[in-house]
Amino acid sequence: MAEAPREASPVERPPKEDYSSSEAGYVATPQKERIVTDAEKRAVRKLDYTIVPVMAMFYLLSFLDRANIGNARVAGLQKGLGLTDHQYQVCVTVLYAPYIAAELPSNLLLRWIGPRFAMPTILTAWGIIVTLQGLVSSYAGLVVVRAILGLIEGPMFPGIVLYLSGFYTRRDLSLRIALFFSSASLSGAFSGLLAAAIQNMDGIGGRPGWAWIFILEGLFSILMGIAGFFLVPSTPQDSKFLTQAEKNLIQTRLELDRPAVTPNAPSDTFTVREIWRSLSSIHVIINFIILFMIGTCFPVRSQLLSVGPFAGGFFCTITDTPTLRPVTLFFAFFSDKYQNRAIPTIIISCLAIIGFVMYLRTTNKFVAYGSLYFTVPGVYASAPILSAWMANNSEPYFRRATSIALGFIATNSGGILSTWRFPTNEGPRFTKTTIMDLVFSVLAIVLTCLNVAVLYYKNKRKQRQRAEILAPYADEKETNGGLRAWVELGDKHPDFVYSY
Repeated sequence: MAEAPREASPVERPPKEDYSSSEAGYVATPQKERIVTDAEKRAVRKLDYTIVPVMAMFYLLSFLDRANIGNARVAGLQKGLGLTDHQYQVCVTVLYAPYIAAELPSNLLLRWIGPRFAMPTILTAWGIIVTLQGLVSSYAGLVVVRAILGLIEGPMFPGIVLYLSGFYTRRDLSLRIALFFSSASLSGAFSGLLAAAIQNMDGIGGRPGWAWIFILEGLFSILMGIAGFFLVPSTPQDSKFLTQAEKNLIQTRLELDRPAVTPNAPSDTFTVREIWRSLSSIHVIINFIILFMIGTCFPVRSQLLSVGPFAGGFFCTITDTPTLRPVTLFFAFFSDKYQNRAIPTIIISCLAIIGFVMYLRTTNKFVAYGSLYFTVPGVYASAPILSAWMANNSEPYFRRATSIALGFIATNSGGILSTWRFPTNEGPRFTKTTIMDLVFSVLAIVLTCLNVAVLYYKNKRKQRQRAEILAPYADEKETNGGLRAWVELGDKHPDFVYSY
């Protein structure tokens, strides 16, 4: 159980009235510029150094272990098990149904179990399942193992986003999601190179090369999962790397960013109504549709062919040179700095459109290959911003947990469609699928603009009806309803300003 934070001195915890509405995120407080202290910057930087890298490794392994079946296919899996193209597609797709089914319940259970135990356990368990994939000898066995893998892996990605939202303010979240999400683009390059080396172990221990891809990658996930029990704190108060003063600073930032956050105990409890409020929010529905289309557009990768564009996509996220500009991290940084989710999403979608148009208009194989350098970052770079957008506009905790999970349900549902949109007999151009992805990228822009209009209208309406909305919660002590109003209204509170 986390140690109750002691009362901090003014040096340790800046007074709440010093937080402007822009700094606090979207809470309507008196406009006043606040200087962020060096102590705060150091505290946040410690989180960046101790939390984000661990989450990046967890997600890299999730992506690697989920997608390595493609590398195993190149290394002889399909031939070794005697699978038809249809059977192989079933093995790929069967992962998604339990994966999607696990995302919402796991997010709702995360607070109760505690991230410190839940996330390392999930990683260790799926490492065991991935290792067992290397021992299958039949189509039926592979289908069963893949279904179990999906059930265990499903909680990780939405869980990480929900977890990070408990450490960072809303204005900081997009960049941190992008930091760990960038590991996915790295895994696209890394997995191909690793698989190409591992498959040379063909015959060792009586196992084919494709089996060793699963076995070795699964064993590494098990080791990282065990290490996670010592590296993952459930809350900022549990961090072994922060001083008590720094824990208090982080807690204050979170309280000011989201007034329903309380220092010693959760102020809200689970109710089915919170799930329904998320499901019935128009801005959540619009974001759901956008993320579904983005999920459908995720490019299909083969082994060594994908190394170039995916490595480029990663370096575009982590380097800042005159010739190679950032993509994911640049736009995530822009999104956080200027508190705008829509403009970066639109610009990134334009990159994807350029890439798809290039691919459709050319017959030159080098130009077609080069188009991936637009489509890969043009699709991947929008996901962190859209995920942050979903998290930013849903409160309190369980409504946020639901919305985040819905975003990933949408993305992975799009992944199912994508899997079945690349039949071998339509290769190698897959023109129909590329046209579909192009249309989806255009629609993503249209729906992003629609979402902005909806959120702008909601903000204005809440301002006009502020007194009416707060009236049921007001009393002599709390004329504005106090904490009760924040907990029950959540993002519908008139002082909660939706981000767009």
